[in-house]
Amino acid sequence: QVQLMESGGGSVQAGGSLKLSCSTSGHTYGCMAWIRQAPGREREGLATIDGDGDTNYADSVKERFTISKDNAKKTLYLQINALKPEDTAMYFCAADDRQICGGNWFEYNYWGQGTQVTVSS
Repeated sequence: QVQLMESGGGSVQAGGSLKLSCSTSGHTYGCMAWIRQAPGREREGLATIDGDGDTNYADSVKERFTISKDNAKKTLYLQINALKPEDTAMYFCAADDRQICGGNWFEYNYWGQGTQVTVSS
């Protein structure tokens, strides 16, 4: 059973940076993604990375967010720079066995429990 575990969240001031991590239980994943959800708001797809490393970003975050992965460590990352209060949310990693993520931000078989990011002004 694939288990995803996020870490790296926390409380930071606006303008700061965070690097979120998502470790797997050793499963060889294909497509992986970061999604966030803030209270009272819909889920928001942020970034995806295909099995071959191709990346895709939501327009709203592409200037500040960077998705990457370490295949040897089987870990997914999300670097977030220039944090804003509106980035406050629970951040989830998601994964699927398909190699190409495609255009659906939320179609994943495996999800982590999330890590909270809180940004103060």
